[in-house]
Amino acid sequence: MDTEHNLSRRQILGGLGASLAAAAVSPVLAATGDATPTPTAAPLVDPTTKYPRPPFQRQSQPFPGLASQMTPRPDHGETSYKGSGRLAGRKALITGGDSGMGRAAAIAYAREGADVAINYLPAEEADAKEVIALIKAAGRKGVAIPGDLREEAFCQKLVAETVRQLGGLDIVVSNAGRQQQHQSILDLSTEDFDATMKTNIYAPFWIIKAALPHMPPGSAIIGTTSEQAYDPSPNLYDYAQTKAATMNYVKSLAKQLAPKGIRVNGVAPGPIWTPLQVAGGSTQENLKEFGGKTPMGRPGQPAELASIYVQLAASDASYATGQVYGSAGGGGQP
Repeated sequence: MDTEHNLSRRQILGGLGASLAAAAVSPVLAATGDATPTPTAAPLVDPTTKYPRPPFQRQSQPFPGLASQMTPRPDHGETSYKGSGRLAGRKALITGGDSGMGRAAAIAYAREGADVAINYLPAEEADAKEVIALIKAAGRKGVAIPGDLREEAFCQKLVAETVRQLGGLDIVVSNAGRQQQHQSILDLSTEDFDATMKTNIYAPFWIIKAALPHMPPGSAIIGTTSEQAYDPSPNLYDYAQTKAATMNYVKSLAKQLAPKGIRVNGVAPGPIWTPLQVAGGSTQENLKEFGGKTPMGRPGQPAELASIYVQLAASDASYATGQVYGSAGGGGQP
């Protein structure tokens, strides 16, 4: 009888111990079991070799140029950008949305859940059609509004049409830019100077003025400045001035609009592979070695700035205003 009692006791204690052990490890099993597999980390990529490096082949296009005709073709995130709903239900207007950072932002915004209107010059229609197709493929509304931003009446029409077709407006990305290099100020005509100023400075002024009455608290305005604002190239006398002015209007307007709950920020790219470079923005000699002087030894691609435009528009960046975010491969000053 003692033996039976002892066996029974051992069995009870053993069963209790097994139960406690199972209880102790069950949370771990629940967290790492087959039902909820641990995500596999993406492999690290060396940023210095991620994209093409100079030398680049000689190439030239008439202004404003097409990304689809560049060699190598720029990466705007067409196949790489993955959204996570950070801009769900938002309504954005992006100028220069056919190529460069504007195109990268348009693709990213759509994949983050926003409806997007893009503006571009009629000569850029081929590139713009690709962007609209990508926006629609993401399940969002894409609106194409071609026209010349150097005209105040068109800028006002652009905003009105965006609001009408999207049903509102809460993100404005003033990205369109004109860049034409001149080796000497003596070669820069008043007409060229005026065209650069109107595209890069007057247009954001007109567009923001027209947009503000439609933008509720929580909205965001983003300007595209440049490393040229801090370290201007000698052959970009007019363009560099406009980028310094962009940086300053971002900081000034941010202070003005913060009490209204509207944030204003800027993005300052370094040398980025866009049609601006092959359509008169760079000499053939500079184009060949474009981006090679950066610490990374290559130009950036528009896709590498897409997440910055998303972050500045997203509501979880609600304390960021009056800031300029740089992306220049190790150069620049923001």
